[in-house]
Amino acid sequence: MTTIGKLALKSAKAYPHKIAVKDKNVSHTYNELINRAYALSTYFHHVGLEKGDRIGILMSNRAEHIELDVAVSLAGLIKVPLNYRLHPLEHEYQIKDSGMSLLIGEEELIKNLQLEMPTLFIGNEYESVVKQFHGKSFENVVDEDDLMAIMYTSGTTGNPKGVMLSHRNMVTGAQSLAIACEVDFKDIIGHVAPLTHGANFLSHVAWLYGLTQVVYDKFEPHQFIHHLEEDQVSVLFLVPTMVNLMVQHEQFDPNKLKTVKSINMAGSPIAAAKLQEALDKIGTKFVETYGQVEAPMCISIMPRYDLPSHLDSCGRVGPFVDVKIIDDEGNEVPIGEIGEITAKGPLVMKGYWNNENATNDTIQDGWLHTGDLGRLDENGFLYIVDRKKEVIISGGVNIYPREVEEVLNKHPYVKETCVIGVPDEKWGENVVAYVVPNGRGEVKDEELIDLCKNNLASFKKPKEIYIVESLPKSSYGKILKRELVNKHIGVTR
Repeated sequence: MTTIGKLALKSAKAYPHKIAVKDKNVSHTYNELINRAYALSTYFHHVGLEKGDRIGILMSNRAEHIELDVAVSLAGLIKVPLNYRLHPLEHEYQIKDSGMSLLIGEEELIKNLQLEMPTLFIGNEYESVVKQFHGKSFENVVDEDDLMAIMYTSGTTGNPKGVMLSHRNMVTGAQSLAIACEVDFKDIIGHVAPLTHGANFLSHVAWLYGLTQVVYDKFEPHQFIHHLEEDQVSVLFLVPTMVNLMVQHEQFDPNKLKTVKSINMAGSPIAAAKLQEALDKIGTKFVETYGQVEAPMCISIMPRYDLPSHLDSCGRVGPFVDVKIIDDEGNEVPIGEIGEITAKGPLVMKGYWNNENATNDTIQDGWLHTGDLGRLDENGFLYIVDRKKEVIISGGVNIYPREVEEVLNKHPYVKETCVIGVPDEKWGENVVAYVVPNGRGEVKDEELIDLCKNNLASFKKPKEIYIVESLPKSSYGKILKRELVNKHIGVTR
């Protein structure tokens, strides 16, 4: 095993004059990128940062993300990526919790924080540091089990937790994604999803092959596919929300995606009906992976060629994890039965930063308890049923929201849905559905009810259906079910 920094150095030796990274403003060869990363590493050492200190990164998608990964690795530091879409108070919590020593980012984002701490602004200040320390090459002794990053969970319940990821975790994740996306030495990787989250894991694949990375600062469905064509991008990461927006855009042209080989789709579930629509328009370019920040990206992998015949599965278990499905007592359940998905192996995090209780609750005997309910079939395919905490219990019977959502999403004029359980004096909980139309036609309650009657047991049908313009989502595009439940209870009281 190795480190992110060492892999980047190997790529630079092999491909010194190849473009390593570019965005709309800059383009750096591998030789230039390594020189810049060494200059930054030397600067970190010069200002007194020591191995294991934390550096915050707060900026939109741009090339500096890529070189800072290398610089932090060479210096033996730990990066703390902050999602720029979060509220300043959320940033402040993560800054304080991680105990970071330096914050690097865009001035317009950092100035909103009510904190006094050392900063380095992207732009003239940042470039002057690179210039000042150009030609210097400080490098610390870094081991694969040293921490590379503390990445905060989306915090859908309570404060976000800092996931401690080592170089071993990151490299293992990169190897898994390289296999999943069928990466080779000719590929070009594109990034439009935030480089503070899922796209960052894909970025590390570039160091394995010496690939070019293209960074896009925003996602606009129609323009984005034009950029992909221009830049000859062949591998990229998209969340399902982006996929839906792209394929449902009135001017969507699949011919613009001719150079794209693999679209790694992950981050949240996608309804089988919406996935089929995407496949019909784009073809077999989608690679679905299931994972968590706690086990980056590849607990399971659904290859392109298997996906069309297994739309409701998230693939087979990845190469660098073991998976068990267990009951509430911790016993492994038989094939086909539903239980909690647990995973073990070099992909699994070291724990939660400053949170021993949460670590002990989540990792038991080396097994990561994902909080996801699922089952394995006789051919080894994994199926996600739902989040353990989101199961609806009505009249003593378990109802899985995702099962109901899959049926509602079959309606041709439905964009997305969210099914929740709300308190009920008689039944304990009732099933309630929120539905967002896609704008192609009218969505009628009676049509949705008929869909459920024809596809679900009577007790699983929603008692109430609400047609809404949008659903509350996290900055990573995940639907915030708890927020929707709270709003529903507040409105209906």
